[in-house]
Amino acid sequence: MIKVMLAEDMHMVRGALVALLNLEPDIKVVAEVSSGTDILPTATKHRPHVAIIDIDLPGKDGLTAAAELHDRVPGTRTLILTGIDRPGTLRRALAAKVSGFVLKDAPPAELADAIRQVAAGHRVVDSHLALAALDTADCPLTGREIEVLRLTAEGLEVSEIAAKVFLSAGTVRNYLTMIINKLNAKNRVDAIRIANAAGWL
Repeated sequence: MIKVMLAEDMHMVRGALVALLNLEPDIKVVAEVSSGTDILPTATKHRPHVAIIDIDLPGKDGLTAAAELHDRVPGTRTLILTGIDRPGTLRRALAAKVSGFVLKDAPPAELADAIRQVAAGHRVVDSHLALAALDTADCPLTGREIEVLRLTAEGLEVSEIAAKVFLSAGTVRNYLTMIINKLNAKNRVDAIRIANAAGWL
């Protein structure tokens, strides 16, 4: 029996997925969470074979939680289930050492099969998205630049970002100027739009 944990913040979607997966003869949902911060402690307690994780979760995003699981609960393999079909998002997921990446509009049978494949030690990635990722340029931004832009996208002011990442306000402004130049953006808002569209944030 494949033990599964499900991390999804939309209650109706989570309930439907739990019901569908528990109909499979060889899959059992042993835990479900609605917040990214609950993923690691819940996986540590229940030791599922596969953790199905949405990317956009409150508290902590799914990719950060997936990377933590890879390091601290290595017996649990991760399968990202998301509605975000951008190549950059897939690249970020693979960098977080996830074992699978399936889109939410896939048929239920495809998800069940992906769980079996991941539990068996294989990597499962949506084929169309994988091809698109190969054709997409690498992100030109550094990790710190992405962090600064992500905080900007969350609505933080320069002084707030500076305090959060332990930099001076002037350094944060320099980062934002570099980001805008690297992305050939008109301004910060345009840079956020470009990075979001590419799946880099």
